[in-house]
Amino acid sequence: MNQNDPGRDEEEMTELPVDGVLDLHTFRPAEVKEVVQAYIEACGEGGIRDLRIIHGKGMGVLRQQVHALLERHDQVESYTLAPGNAGGWGATIVRLKKS
Repeated sequence: MNQNDPGRDEEEMTELPVDGVLDLHTFRPAEVKEVVQAYIEACGEGGIRDLRIIHGKGMGVLRQQVHALLERHDQVESYTLAPGNAGGWGATIVRLKKS
């Protein structure tokens, strides 16, 4: 999974680990849909069923965007806001369906 950095050109994209935790702070809002969908698919392929997506607290716009994507994604079994020790309302816990 690649992560864009505005200071780099496309040839210098870095690889993101697929470990079940996706931090969206480093992505532009226009990239979020593609990144979340690709990450869910990569986790599913890697047998990772429990994910934490960190979207931040802010005004809640990014959280709403992420939840709308999760609502429509075929691989998502369920999702909920994270408990306090895992980011609270700044993160979402996602459970993927068995493949």
